[in-house]
Parts: sequence; structure tokens; C-alpha cells
Amino acid sequence: MAVDAAASVEIRSALARLRRSTGLPVAFGGLVEAGYRRMRISELNGTATDSLRRLTVTAGNGLGGKAVALARPCAVTDYSASRQITHEYDAAVAMEGLCSVVAVPVVVRRRVRGVLYGALRTVQPLGDRTLTAAVDAARDVEQALVVREEVRGLLEAARPQDVPSDRDAAWEQVREAHAALRALAPRIGDPALRAELQAACGLLTEGPRCDGVRLAPRELDVLACVAAGATNAVTAERLGLRAETVKGYLRSAMRKLGTHTRGETVVAARRAGLLP
Repeated sequence: MAVDAAASVEIRSALARLRRSTGLPVAFGGLVEAGYRRMRISELNGTATDSLRRLTVTAGNGLGGKAVALARPCAVTDYSASRQITHEYDAAVAMEGLCSVVAVPVVVRRRVRGVLYGALRTVQPLGDRTLTAAVDAARDVEQALVVREEVRGLLEAARPQDVPSDRDAAWEQVREAHAALRALAPRIGDPALRAELQAACGLLTEGPRCDGVRLAPRELDVLACVAAGATNAVTAERLGLRAETVKGYLRSAMRKLGTHTRGETVVAARRAGLLP
């Protein structure tokens, strides 16, 4: 239930952003029920009635069901008269007075996790700007769900009771995941979500010792990649930096830690509680 609640929050936020960016009067959406080919509309923004709330949409049926089945965006200009969709949900749509509607699936690891809808109460084509904004909103939700799942898996892997007997190998996996998440964090557009991810990464380290060395976030990003065995070139690619910039961050970390080689720097950072 906790994961569904978090996903619902992401859907709700995306609907608000969608309306702000497009000026659409109505947006709504929901999550696909785990283990089933159906989604339930749970989040409404700008609606005048509750006709859509808790509506269960089966894959293949209606506009949203078509988006679930095809795993791609679908749109109609006149919902009630469209021949591109089935009409099981016409009564609920008509009660809300919707005409032009777009439905965009939220796809995570090739599985449809939810659907975002945007709608007009008039019969007119939805422009490219509106369709692009709807797709962008869905991509934001996808990115947020991937990050949350990665963080949850990483924290579960880090629990002592979950660490297998081959402890060294297990911790190498944790370190690789830590490096991947630190590389992902700067690409998160939502400041709150980015901070949440960085805080989760911090839970995997002991934290800087009192009066100890403190490294800048980018220095830690570089060291996390280096600790996972990445070369400067690979580190640069992961972090979206130039190779020379990576070398600069690495040299700066070495100065702060009083080390001279990459290996010494990683060891010193771990001893300082800065890396897992």
C-alpha cells in the first residue's frame, strides 16, 4: 500500500503540472492494479462531478483502456462520437461534460503502471503542445517511480539481515547501486525528489566523521563511480560531465583527503564515512 500511495502522489502532482502547462480545464488519472489488466481512476483535478472517481477501466476499453493495451498515448477529438474507441464509459464521461481527451500511459520497465488524462469540454483538436506536455508529465511520473523503486531496493539490500554470507560481493552490489543513484540524482528535475534521493544515498554511508573531511556533492558523485570501478571516461558519461571535469573533481577530493591515487582516495572516503 505504501508504494501505491507514493505512486498516487506522483500522479496527483503530474496532473496539477499538466493543467498548469497546458491550460486544460480537466485532468485525471490513476494506477493500474497490480496483477490485473485494469486501472482505477483515483486522482481528479478540475472536475465538476465525481462521475469518474473510482471508475475501473479495463485494458482495451475506452480511451484509457486503449492506452493501457497499446502502451502508447491515445487521443480523440469527440469522445462520445469517436469510432477509434469502445464506449463502455460514455455515461461517466458525458456526466463530466468531456469531449476532447488525451490519455497517456505511465510505463515503467515495459509495464504500464498508470494513465494520465487531459480533457477539454469542447469538441476541438488537442494541439501538439498539449500532447507533448501530457507525454512529458507521464515521463516525470515514470522517472519518479523508477527512482523510488531503486531507492527501496537499495535500502533493502543494505539491511544486515538481508546481506548474504558472501558479504563482500553483496556490498559491491550496494556500492554499484549507490554510484548509479548518485549519478541519477542530478538529472532529477524535481528539487524535492532530488533531495529525497540524495538523502537516501546518505543512509548507505556512515556520514562524515565529526570535524572530518567534507566533500562537495559532485566530488562524491565522481568518487562513487570510481569506487564502483568506473574509468574517468565512463564516470564522465554517467554524470554528463567532460572527462577533464571529472579529473578536476577527483584531484580536489584527493587534496581534501590527503591522498595520491584513485584507490587511496576511495579507501580514505570510506574510512571518513563518505562512501559505503
